[in-house]
Amino acid sequence: MTSKTPLWLALALGITLGGMTHAADNISPAAKDPNLWLENIDGTKQLDWVKQQNAETVKKYADSDAFKQLDARLLEVLDSNERIPMVSKIGDHFYNFWRDKEHPKGLWRRTTLDEYRKDKPAWETVIDLDALSAAEKENWVWHGADCLKPDYRRCIVALSRGGADADVVREFDLNDKQFVKGGFELPEAKSNVRWMDADHLYVATDFGPGSMTKSSYPRIVKEWKRGTPLASATTVYEAKDDDMSVSAMRDNTPGFQRDFVTRQIAFYDSETFVRGKDGKLTRIEVPSDANVDAHREWLLIEPRSDWSIGGKTYKSGSLLAARFDDFMAGKRDITVLFEPTDTTALDAYSWTRHQLILNVMDNVVNRLEVLTPAAGEWKREPLGGAPALSTIAAAGVDDDASDDYFLTVTGFLQPTTLYYGTLGQGDAQAIKHSPRFFDASKYDVSQHFATSKDGTRVPYFEIAPKNLKADGQNPTLQYGYGGFEISLQPAYSGNVGRAWLEKGGVYVIANIRGGGEYGPRWHKAALKANRLRAYEDFAAVSQDLFARKITSPAHLGAMGGSNGGLLMGNMLTLYPQLYGAIVSQVALLDMQRYTHLSAGASWIAEYGDPDKPQEWAWLKTFSPYANARAGQTYPPVLFTTSTRDDRVGPVHARKMYAKLSSLGYDTSFYENIEGGHGAAADNKQAAFMSALGYTYLWEHVK
Repeated sequence: MTSKTPLWLALALGITLGGMTHAADNISPAAKDPNLWLENIDGTKQLDWVKQQNAETVKKYADSDAFKQLDARLLEVLDSNERIPMVSKIGDHFYNFWRDKEHPKGLWRRTTLDEYRKDKPAWETVIDLDALSAAEKENWVWHGADCLKPDYRRCIVALSRGGADADVVREFDLNDKQFVKGGFELPEAKSNVRWMDADHLYVATDFGPGSMTKSSYPRIVKEWKRGTPLASATTVYEAKDDDMSVSAMRDNTPGFQRDFVTRQIAFYDSETFVRGKDGKLTRIEVPSDANVDAHREWLLIEPRSDWSIGGKTYKSGSLLAARFDDFMAGKRDITVLFEPTDTTALDAYSWTRHQLILNVMDNVVNRLEVLTPAAGEWKREPLGGAPALSTIAAAGVDDDASDDYFLTVTGFLQPTTLYYGTLGQGDAQAIKHSPRFFDASKYDVSQHFATSKDGTRVPYFEIAPKNLKADGQNPTLQYGYGGFEISLQPAYSGNVGRAWLEKGGVYVIANIRGGGEYGPRWHKAALKANRLRAYEDFAAVSQDLFARKITSPAHLGAMGGSNGGLLMGNMLTLYPQLYGAIVSQVALLDMQRYTHLSAGASWIAEYGDPDKPQEWAWLKTFSPYANARAGQTYPPVLFTTSTRDDRVGPVHARKMYAKLSSLGYDTSFYENIEGGHGAAADNKQAAFMSALGYTYLWEHVK
């Protein structure tokens, strides 16, 4: 059970479906699409085409001394040994995954708390991914580990080839620091694997034909016993073919061991069941769009719609608590732990052993509260403080054993500081400081509000030189996302500082609808048929920048990735007059075929189903690939993607670039052969991709 799963984790479910295999799924648009051949992701002809476009883009934008200097400076940020090594506690040690110049693929390493507090901790290497990749002749990318408590000796380690979401799974021994010979192992697939006990796993994976959903996720979860073939594993639950996925897990908290099965119906709808020792499943009776989280004796519920029960109505975006056993027995004694207002939303929460930390946003700026369970109203008090327009976040270190917590404070101009403390024992102490990668004293951060087309007030952050002249001539980069209830909050970025601010640019973050800045209501305001609201909001921020004479269309660039890449595609086709250049990264763009490409079917709850005529009616209004046409005044646009992106897939960017190019527009394309949805498998690739985007914008909006 997890709380407030970030988009980059929630989306980490997709696998490649194989391009041309599905060309007949949507015959009408396919028959009219001259670029359909590019959907064969790994075809020789297609990859030769990719390499040709890459070479042209490199020659034009990435072959100068200025580019190479920027690339090196961005890599210096990513490889810096002064970065904070963020850790998680596993047993008695604190573990960190670390990449740098000497270890480009990375080290999984550990240390003690006493060592970690030092400026230069002594680390013990557990897995050297560079050595493993060399020995096995694979480009392994770290996908994490799940370790079995309470002794934390055995772990399930996930490794990806080249950064794809699909990975291989192997059992690992933390004492021996070796993979277990004859241990649990799964071939490459999009798998969900969790420990039951030392000899049993819950496994949801590709069991063969018919075992995956239309969304390309596991449809069946099984119980697998050590020493037996996977084929003999016992089925626990089968989801429907048009569900999104299924998973199971065991909470091994001493005294509160429970097994859960989750049927993910769609992106925002699910059913969670408690699995009894007899295998019987009992549903936790909450609305399907509510998130649930069990912790010891407590059940936490987050309704995404107003929920009326027991004669009371609980607001969408609230956090509610009930005693787990009482709730399962039919009692509905519910305590409201958080209720949103017009300006506040719950960003996240985290348990310690005895208390609950809430991270609340008020107009996209954080504050923290500590809640202590009690009869009736829970006791609450503030936790820490932070500078204006910054982000403060806290999380428990070990919710089984202590009330210790980590706290971070960061801002656009403030490098991250990491604190360690114990609730109820005074202020947390700073133990780590991120380095400064640029001179922040030259800039100011401010928050503004634009008025969208329908009158909605839309916040945005602006980072600009202190001596900024309001003459409309300032090179400005506007960034946005606007989807999946993900919030864009203040955070330090050495890359933004070096690549944009130091060169005299203004940087803007637009908190448009579709995100989570004001909770579920802000997200739902731009769902499906209302998607255009997100694009109207982004345009309104641009127009507000013009009205304030910060910049003008010729000097305004826009950038976004994934769902933000779709945003960029729509700013290109719907609002081309507002921008001097656009960069669209790992984007969805062909909304008529997106459900048939990679993991696209999983996002029908966000966008709609183009195979239903009534839903295509609205989808086509924000399908950049469908709407791009001749005779327009489109600004220059760069599309970047990755061959190994098995989540969105490279097909969207390939086809969009090919169409615009055939129509004679100024467009460029770069596809990293590795990298997955992050478009980079290591820091060197990440620095290059970042430098390419910034260089492209500077070329056109300076």
